[in-house]
Amino acid sequence: MIAAVIRTATADEAPAVAELFLAARRAMEDIVPMMHRDDETRHWIRDTLFHEDEISIAIMDGEIAAIMALKPGWIDHLYAHPRFQGRGLGTALLQTAKRSQQGASGLQLWTFQANEGARRFYARRGFQEVELTDGAGNEEKRPDVRLEWKP
Repeated sequence: MIAAVIRTATADEAPAVAELFLAARRAMEDIVPMMHRDDETRHWIRDTLFHEDEISIAIMDGEIAAIMALKPGWIDHLYAHPRFQGRGLGTALLQTAKRSQQGASGLQLWTFQANEGARRFYARRGFQEVELTDGAGNEEKRPDVRLEWKP
């Protein structure tokens, strides 16, 4: 069992959410390059993501250790800080998302085809790969995969 608190993030936590997002994305630069400067990403998280998505956070050892951005039916982002990966935080956030979708048709998300770790993670938690693309529709222009979970 993880010793973490899962809750909705508040707007004043946007800077900490942004730093976790940047750290997690930097850790996967070998899979997909960073597309924006850090200051652009911080502004986007504060001014757009926090207004368009519900942001859930996992707090462990007194700090934000993982984040999830959720819209109805969609997980837009799910990241654990590299120091906290492998501790069940992503699974706990996914369980929160699945519970929030009760009565809905399920959840979907995109990940990059090259992100084999994420693909295995989601498959072990009941997600099915339903669409592969050449990446023409994403900002990074990298092949991606859409996954679905049905209750």
